[in-house]
Amino acid sequence: MAVVELTKSDFTDIVRRPGTVLVDFWASWCGPCRMFAPVFEQAALRHGDITFGKVNTESEVELARAFGISSIPTLMVVRDGVVVHAQPGALPAAALEELITWAGELDMDEVRAAARPRR
Repeated sequence: MAVVELTKSDFTDIVRRPGTVLVDFWASWCGPCRMFAPVFEQAALRHGDITFGKVNTESEVELARAFGISSIPTLMVVRDGVVVHAQPGALPAAALEELITWAGELDMDEVRAAARPRR
């Protein structure tokens, strides 16, 4: 599947869908972002069942602020509408594959239960 450019107008609709969404927060002037881009794009080609999206932090400032993005690239993983991972830094291909596998193996009932406020 191709990488999609995410904007303020479609971000929420896309990340709330069932399944896994990987979001790369990036900027064109960022060297590590440019190095990570081909790794991200190759993973998107290998994993057609996952949505791979990019948020240009220069043109989507509100989205970057909403998620507290202060360092780029930052990779966010959303599964079934729940953010399960967010971390800055460019990943090598093997580490990205491990993260994708980890996200796919999560028991989302357990994740949701852990996120519920306790009384």
